[in-house]
Amino acid sequence: MIEQWRLRAAFAERLSRMYGREVPAYTTLVDVSREVNEDVLRKRGTDAERLGSIGRVTAERHGAIRVGTPEELRQVARVFGALGMHPVGFYDLRDTAASALPIVSTAFRPVDEEELARNPFRVFTSMLTVSDPRFFDDDLRPRLTAFLAGRELFPPELLALADRAEAERELSDADAERFLELAVRAFELSAEPIDEDWYASLERVSAVAADIGGVRSTHINHLTPRVLDIDELYRRMTELGIEMIDTVQGPPHWAGPDVLLRQTSFRALAEPRALRAADGSVRRGALRVRFGEVEARGIALTRDGRVLYDRLLGLVDERSASRPAAERDAVARAVWAEHLPPTEHGLAARGLGFFTYHAVPDRPADGGRPPADLGGLLDGGWLRAEPIVYEDFLPRSAAGIFQSNLSDTGSRNSGREGSAYDSDTLAEAMGRDVLDPFVLYERQRDRSFALLPRALRPTRAPLPKGAS
Repeated sequence: MIEQWRLRAAFAERLSRMYGREVPAYTTLVDVSREVNEDVLRKRGTDAERLGSIGRVTAERHGAIRVGTPEELRQVARVFGALGMHPVGFYDLRDTAASALPIVSTAFRPVDEEELARNPFRVFTSMLTVSDPRFFDDDLRPRLTAFLAGRELFPPELLALADRAEAERELSDADAERFLELAVRAFELSAEPIDEDWYASLERVSAVAADIGGVRSTHINHLTPRVLDIDELYRRMTELGIEMIDTVQGPPHWAGPDVLLRQTSFRALAEPRALRAADGSVRRGALRVRFGEVEARGIALTRDGRVLYDRLLGLVDERSASRPAAERDAVARAVWAEHLPPTEHGLAARGLGFFTYHAVPDRPADGGRPPADLGGLLDGGWLRAEPIVYEDFLPRSAAGIFQSNLSDTGSRNSGREGSAYDSDTLAEAMGRDVLDPFVLYERQRDRSFALLPRALRPTRAPLPKGAS
């Protein structure tokens, strides 16, 4: 019998092979990521594995897919449920970029520490907001709804196997092989000709809308390896002649601890596609919808840490508004140095970052009683803090990646009121809860507190609000 985590690992590996065949530059990205990771490991030793073993980092992937309707979202949740992956977080990208992005998203991933250590595969999954009148008017909306209702993304056999795997948490060897075959095939790029006029009508709204609703299938939009030095990877990919987007999205590269998530990508490639004209003839064309993303993960920030992070983004925007774009990174580094603690110890003591806490067994006895607050326990060497890796995504960064790979801004009627979408909307569509990532990190931290000797459990919280 094949357990869920082995199914997940096999699916991620097969998906990676398939995507590498379809997008050869992705294979180059994976190879360069591996080389950078090996170099960082040689240079920094065990410190390079502070945010995950090199085995985990090298095998780590996140994918991205797009669906059109609540029913399609429910079905894809069943497929990922078979792999022990749960919807975590809600991301509304509709107002986070200048380009029209009519999508809301969640991310399917494992949630238990042991499952994440075994294989942390994630899939950022976006759903088209068909009912939002800012993007789809009264003429286009019913046509789009009818088109989406007439397609089948996931065959019944795949969904039946997925339900069995989720219920029993395993499949027989034969059923596992069939499930993997069908699941990978569901995310391949279809060779079916695309209705050129229909695709163009959606593309005028948004290239993302056309990629979702202009075709009769779904596909992997990008597949992302994890790298330990994303700035070095960016430099090496550029030297190889691969066109990268203009920047690394997310926090700046600075002298302090890595936090949250940094992402970049090579630009969307013109891929050959068959296009059907109004007269029924089929010609060879090209579409730019898929790109190669790479990520570097840091420490998860607490609720107070995220409030501070958002405030710092606003400061960077404000201070760099009248400066050349090339100076933005320098501005961001200065803001980070001004407001964020320069060490992991400081992040933990001020309650800005998530860590697990462990008693220091060989602390020299000094006859004193341990302090009651977390900062004092850390300062006095009673506890050590181990960082918790950020496993999720950033709406502004995701939108920045998408926007950087679009050739047109599309159209959005900002004079109309947008439709309401939230995590409850997605939960109702899927028939399963959308988990709060903060709650998951808090549980992991609090479990470590519960394992401490009673005398070393902090009774006073670290500094509130994470103010500078």
